[in-house]
Amino acid sequence: MTSSSAPSPAALSQLRPTDAAGATVALSCIAVTASGIALSLSPLWSVWAAGQLLLALSFVQWFALLHECGHETLFHTKRLHAPLGHLAGFFSLIPFRNWKSVHRRHHKWTGWQDVDPTTQALVPRVLGRVERAVVNMVWRLWIPIFSVIYRTNNFWNWPRLKTLFSKREDQRSLAANMAVLLVVYAAIVVLLGPATSLRLFGVSLLLTFLAEDLLILSQHTHIPLQLSGGEDVRPFPTIEQEVFTRSLVFPRWLSAFLLHIDAHELHHMYPFVPGYRLGEVRYETENEVGLLAWIRGAHALPGDLLLFHNRLETGADI
Repeated sequence: MTSSSAPSPAALSQLRPTDAAGATVALSCIAVTASGIALSLSPLWSVWAAGQLLLALSFVQWFALLHECGHETLFHTKRLHAPLGHLAGFFSLIPFRNWKSVHRRHHKWTGWQDVDPTTQALVPRVLGRVERAVVNMVWRLWIPIFSVIYRTNNFWNWPRLKTLFSKREDQRSLAANMAVLLVVYAAIVVLLGPATSLRLFGVSLLLTFLAEDLLILSQHTHIPLQLSGGEDVRPFPTIEQEVFTRSLVFPRWLSAFLLHIDAHELHHMYPFVPGYRLGEVRYETENEVGLLAWIRGAHALPGDLLLFHNRLETGADI
C-alpha cells in the first residue's frame, strides 16, 4: 500500500544492501555485456544489431552500478565497491574517483543550482544567438550531446576539477584515475584497431548516449531550483530534496534491471537505500512522470527553454 506521507529515514533503516544481492546484480551485468560483445562480433548484421542493443542496455546498467558503488550501497562489504566501481567507470566512460567526489557534492548541494557542481552550467543566463540555435537544433534532432557534455564538464574537465578539489592528494587521485582510463581506452583501440573498435562500440555508445540524455536531463532540468547568489547557504536535508528532482516511470522490468535509477526522488530522499530496494519504499513522490509523457513534454519545448528555464516560467508542467 502506498503512503501519502514520506516515511522518515529511520523507518527505512532495514533497507540495507547485501553482498549476495550486489553480486547477483554485478554478475548479471557482466553476463549481458559479454553477450553483447559476442553478438557484436558476428558477421551477420542482424546478430550484430542485437548485440549492439544488448551492449547499449548493459552500458546504461553499468552507469547504474557506478552510481551505486559511488554511494557504497551495492554491497554490505564496503571494500567491494571500489573494484567494481572502477570497472563500472570504465564501461560508463567516467573515472570512478571523479564520479564519487563530484556526485557526493551533488547530493550535498541539491536544490542550490549555482552551488551544485552538476547543475551550475544550467544557471539561467542570456544565451547568444549561435549558442541558442545550436542548443535548440541538437535537442530537436535528438543529437545525444548532453550526456557527453555531462561527462566531460563534470568528470573530465581537469581545470574545473582542480578548482572544486583543492587538496593535493585529491587532485593526484583524480588525475591518476583519468590517466589510467585514457591509457586503457587507447590500448583497446590499438589492439583491436579503429575499425573493429567502431564496429564493436560505435552504435551501442550512440544508443547509450541517446538513452542517458533523456535520463540525465529528466532528473533536475526544468524544475524550480534555488540560487545562492554567492551567499553562504546551508544544504537542504535529504528528506527535503524531493521538490528539486524528478522521477520517471520505466516499465517494471527495465526499472528493476537498472536498479530503479528512474526513482530519482526517492533516491535523493533516502540515498542510503540500495537502488535495488527502492521499490520497497511505499511512497508516491510528487514529481513522478511517465517516461513517454516526459519525452513528449520535454521535446515539445525548445532546448534553451527546457535547459535554462523552469516550469514556473514556461508553464510546461513536465
